[in-house]
Amino acid sequence: MKTQLLRLALLAAALALCPAPALAAAPDWPDQLRIGTASPGGTYYVYGQALADILSGELGIEVTAEATQGSTRNIILLETGQATLGMITMGIGWEAWNGTGEWTKGRRFRAMRAILPMYNSPFVIAVPKRLGARSPSELAGKRLGVGPRAGTSGTYFLRIFEALGIPVTFIYGSLEEMASRVIGGQLDGVALATGAPVPALLELEAKEPLEFIAFTPEQLATLKELMLELSATTLPRATYPSLTEDYPTLGNFNFVVAHKDLPEDLVYRAVKAVYDNYERLVRAHSAGKETLPANVTRDTFLPLHRGAARYYREIGVALPAGLVPAD
Repeated sequence: MKTQLLRLALLAAALALCPAPALAAAPDWPDQLRIGTASPGGTYYVYGQALADILSGELGIEVTAEATQGSTRNIILLETGQATLGMITMGIGWEAWNGTGEWTKGRRFRAMRAILPMYNSPFVIAVPKRLGARSPSELAGKRLGVGPRAGTSGTYFLRIFEALGIPVTFIYGSLEEMASRVIGGQLDGVALATGAPVPALLELEAKEPLEFIAFTPEQLATLKELMLELSATTLPRATYPSLTEDYPTLGNFNFVVAHKDLPEDLVYRAVKAVYDNYERLVRAHSAGKETLPANVTRDTFLPLHRGAARYYREIGVALPAGLVPAD
C-alpha cells in the first residue's frame, strides 16, 4: 500500500511540473491566424510577435505575425481574406470605414471589427543634433524617413507638412532602413507615428545624438482642427535618452482588428488570452502597458467583434453606445 501511495504521489508531482496544455481548438476554427503588423524595427512588429506567441500557446493553433507596410495594408489584407487579424491606427481605420482619403478611392472597407486596444502612437520628429534644426520650419528642404508608404507615418506626415506649408522630401522604407540611412547621411531625420519607444529609433540614438523637433502650440491647434481623429498627446521626457523635456505632440490610438467572420468563441478566447498574459506583453514592449480593457472606449466608430464584446461585458466594461453587436 505504501509503495502504491508513493507511486501516486510521484505521478502527481510530475504532472504538477508539466505545463498546462492549451485549450483545444473548436471544429469551426481556422487552422491558423495571420496577424498583419508593420515593418521590422517598429513597435507593431515587436508587439505582433508577442501577440502571436501568446495566442499560439493559449489557443492551440498556429498564429504568425507577418511584416507588412502597416495599417493601410493590414486593412486591405483583412478585407481580401489574406489576414485574419491586423493592427491599425484608428485614423487610418476611420478613412477605410467611411471611404475617405485618397487611398480608399471611395471604397468602404467593412470586414474589420475591433477587438483589442493596443496603445497610443505619438507623432515624433527626430533629427541628428549635428543638423542644428530646432523647429519644424527649419526642416524645409530636408529629407525625412517616414517608414513604409502605406503606414500611419507615411500617410499622415505628408498631410501634416502640407498643412503647415513646409516643403519636405519624404523617403519610404522599413524603419530599420530609415535608421541606417540617417547614420549614413542619406536622410536628415525621421518622422514617426508609432508606439514609443521605437526600437529602431533607440538603435539610432545609440549611435547618433538626436534633437526632437516639437510642433508649436499654434501648429498643433491647426493640425487638430484639420484632422479631428488626432488628439493631444505628451511623450514623457526620458522616453528616449536625448529627450530631456516632455514632448507635446499629437497621437492616434491603435487597435487590433479581426475579420468579422471569425468565430465568436475564438475571438473571445483570444482577447481573454491577451489580458491573462498582460505582463508578458508588457515585457515584450513597454507600449503594451496601454493594452487595458478600459481603453476599448478609445474606439468611437468601429463595431466590436461579437466575441470581444462578450468578454468586455463579462468583466464589466461599459462599451461605447452603438458599437456593440445586437444579441
